[in-house]
Amino acid sequence: MDRQLFNATGVGWAQLERLIAEAVIRFDPERYEAERVAAADHRYVEVGAPDGNGLVSIDGLLDAADGRDLDDAISRRATLLGRLGNEASLDVRRSQALGDLARNDLTLDLDGSPGRKAVLNVHITDATLVGANPVGRWDQQPVSAEQIREWLTQPGMSVTVRPVIDVAGHIPVTAYEIPDRHRQQVELRDHTCRFPYCTRPAMRCDLDHATPHNRGGPTCPCNLVPLCRRHHRAKTHSQWRYQVTKVGTYVWRSPSGFRFEVSHRGTHPQEHSDSDDDPEPGVHRHEPHTH
Repeated sequence: MDRQLFNATGVGWAQLERLIAEAVIRFDPERYEAERVAAADHRYVEVGAPDGNGLVSIDGLLDAADGRDLDDAISRRATLLGRLGNEASLDVRRSQALGDLARNDLTLDLDGSPGRKAVLNVHITDATLVGANPVGRWDQQPVSAEQIREWLTQPGMSVTVRPVIDVAGHIPVTAYEIPDRHRQQVELRDHTCRFPYCTRPAMRCDLDHATPHNRGGPTCPCNLVPLCRRHHRAKTHSQWRYQVTKVGTYVWRSPSGFRFEVSHRGTHPQEHSDSDDDPEPGVHRHEPHTH
């Protein structure tokens, strides 16, 4: 390291960090490789929840080569859109290009069913369809009827019609494994991780058996709670506890004794006394329906 840096004068922090990285690769390759592999395990791509304008933010961490390839592909397609007459700004065309790339992938028929396969749980009424009520909903997010029409008219779009899901329904199964229909019901009911103040979408969460399955807890939406991986571990391996006071409403107790009620209304701190009855982790104060 000293040999690599002894003459590194008049350089900025970025250059200094590159010199240090080069020294590690050169003189301690085993350490570098171990750190590189560990860092690669943190790669991710996350598409956020839609905002009030029907737009989403994308965040991610990619392999450098994958990131360069993605950037080149977006740039080429954005340039082509401009040449074809798209008058939007370059930034807008780049965002459109990314959607085009996704739709092109869906047409490759890799799993035997080409075309857009994403399913939007869009809630509309007869009034929405005829224009009397211009508001629909994507889960709980209001979206305009016009935007729904734009989504449905994309090339290659196929529409899946599903029966209305009763988010308060109770249809338990005997197995520990969670059926897709149960997962969808829980996601529509709770929307996000049910840990206090967590906003991670329920579709990217684990489903926790509030009353453990090996203690008689049913595999039923009334006994399933979406928890992101971090907070699922906190519930399993620490002193965080919660109880289901009614379906969709949870009261958490922190290791320090603070209490929070989490429901569709958000997270609200509660008064707490040390004499209050605290159940075992995840146990219902009121047992769920099992019919």
